[in-house]
Amino acid sequence: MGFTTLLPAAPLSSMVEMIWDWDMPATPHRLERMLPSAKAQLTINLAEDETRVYDDALACQRQAGAAFDAPSNRSFIIDTAEQVAVMGVVFRAGGAAPLFRERMDLLVNAHVDLDALASGSARTLRRRLLEAADAAARLRIVHAWLLHKGGAASPHVVIAHALRAFDACPQVQRIDAIAADCQLSPRRFGELFREQVGMSPKRYARLQRFHHLLGQVQGSASVDWAAVAIDCGFHDQPHLVHEFRAFSGLTPTAYLAQRGPHRHHVPLD
Repeated sequence: MGFTTLLPAAPLSSMVEMIWDWDMPATPHRLERMLPSAKAQLTINLAEDETRVYDDALACQRQAGAAFDAPSNRSFIIDTAEQVAVMGVVFRAGGAAPLFRERMDLLVNAHVDLDALASGSARTLRRRLLEAADAAARLRIVHAWLLHKGGAASPHVVIAHALRAFDACPQVQRIDAIAADCQLSPRRFGELFREQVGMSPKRYARLQRFHHLLGQVQGSASVDWAAVAIDCGFHDQPHLVHEFRAFSGLTPTAYLAQRGPHRHHVPLD
């Protein structure tokens, strides 16, 4: 039992951040709120051939045991009963589009059967994982599957450059300046960015600022929100609260009270 990871080597590492294997006892709470991320993920449930997500009204959407979670700009709810024997892949921002040859702006916030993007090979992949001897073998199987699926794929050069510029400064920047640095008009830059990343450059920058904020308050029992707002590039505390609610569905105070050990997962019950 445990949590095991594999960091892929090049060329896969330019698109995939991490492959992970989780084999742990069930948590005492039934649901968790997942905070949004520009990084698409694969989820492969090895305990049951189903994955489930819920909206804020707790309406359940069911997918097959191997599912693709597209980049998201709003939170969603997961069922911890399926987080017992599970594997996953975390893509880099802009990494899933070239590997699957799909436009992420057409999938943003979606949770779909992996087979829909993998030409029917996801069920075979899951079956092989169930037959594998241990976590290390499972990680190697997923790594090989991604290499085969990706082929000669690589991130879009212009978008990769833009993402590095955004990530170097988590505060929201002038989009026109980055577009000019990429030698594209703002309109064309926005179109290309949405296709590859799944959201507009401005929304991506706002989301990165939100994640920077989460990192700033991690481990803090109490927070001076007015000071943190200025440090993280918000206009003021009300602006911070508005953005926090927009991305998480929670107030900053509620997040501090409810958060668990993983800053992007918020236990609900």
